[in-house]
Amino acid sequence: MSSGRIEERLAAGFTLSAEFFPPKTPEGFETLEEALQQMAPVRPDFVSVTYGAGGSTRDSTRDLVVSINQRFDFPAMPHLTCMGHQRQELVDLLDDYAQSGIANVLALAGDPPSDGSPLRGDFQFASELVELIAARHDMAIAVAAFPEGHPRSTSLAEDRRRVAEKLDVADFGITQFFFDADDYFKMCDDLASLGCSKPVLPGVMPMNNPATVRRFAEMNGVMFPEELAAKIEGAALEDRVHIIEQHFIEMCQALIAGGAPGLHVYCMNRPRPFQLAAELVGRY
Repeated sequence: MSSGRIEERLAAGFTLSAEFFPPKTPEGFETLEEALQQMAPVRPDFVSVTYGAGGSTRDSTRDLVVSINQRFDFPAMPHLTCMGHQRQELVDLLDDYAQSGIANVLALAGDPPSDGSPLRGDFQFASELVELIAARHDMAIAVAAFPEGHPRSTSLAEDRRRVAEKLDVADFGITQFFFDADDYFKMCDDLASLGCSKPVLPGVMPMNNPATVRRFAEMNGVMFPEELAAKIEGAALEDRVHIIEQHFIEMCQALIAGGAPGLHVYCMNRPRPFQLAAELVGRY
């Protein structure tokens, strides 16, 4: 069982971590379990588990995080969104996490209603959730950062200011995925100029399915590399995996060479991307 605080692992050196999502089917859980078992010998520094829009995966996220934390020697960190939630709902879930030995949480705002209806709940911003967690429990708190700016920010300067304010209370950040390492390092420079010294982990996603990744990019205001997508989609089936993995490796290499404090792999519940990253940093 692991109850380690992630910021302590970051302070000790380069970290390697992965993001999972709660499966919806028994087959999906089997795939995830296989991935965890294959990744366990490499000993990720931590893993995170996503939280569905509006709390749609509240129970499955909670159960998966607690299970991983109890069965493996690396900590599992739940994502938690606050938009659309009442304060007491969040308090109850945080108390349950604390009682279950969860020592880390990723505090997120979440997405507004897709149908344009008014926001409901007691919170609108991730900073409000950060303050709630910090006041109630001694947990390591992570927050999100967007190298290209949050899609709802009015300007890049405002985005950087808000991220710096969150990190002033939180312990570390994790970025949205991106496809140009320079965007990440420019964000880090911008935060440093605001006096922010907390580590921000780059989130790296392989282009396994260009159509899916394009949809994710549109939702999150991420510049999508159409040239890479066209190269993948135009290649013979036997060549696609090589192109995808080579680009992923090159991204990881650029981030490592530039001094990133770690790599957080959006592995889509598959072990291969994490294994590639682990090979780059000598864990295999």
